[in-house]
Amino acid sequence: MTTAVVLEPAGRTTVSKRAVERIAARAAREIDGVADGVTVDARMSGDSAVLSMRLPIRYPLPVTRIAEECRTHVIRRTGELTGVTVTGLDIAVSAMVVESLSAATGSAHRRVR
Repeated sequence: MTTAVVLEPAGRTTVSKRAVERIAARAAREIDGVADGVTVDARMSGDSAVLSMRLPIRYPLPVTRIAEECRTHVIRRTGELTGVTVTGLDIAVSAMVVESLSAATGSAHRRVR
């Protein structure tokens, strides 16, 4: 007689609050129009999280369009990378960032003293 043995995974993988925050901030910066300086706070509950994000957006891009693209992308990407279900994402636009002409054209040059 043959007996089947079912093996269950040994252990559990957990993702820290800080890791979720960093991954969500990085995901936000993947959206064109989001400037540097994104900050995220995560409230974790088991395998789910509610995120609060402060989002600097490049001027003169449309704020609502960038924020909605960012919301959709961050929820999906954070879930893909962490396995944590993002059940909510509150976004506060923290700044409208005007890029300098040299940064926008890529012609920034360094000066050595």
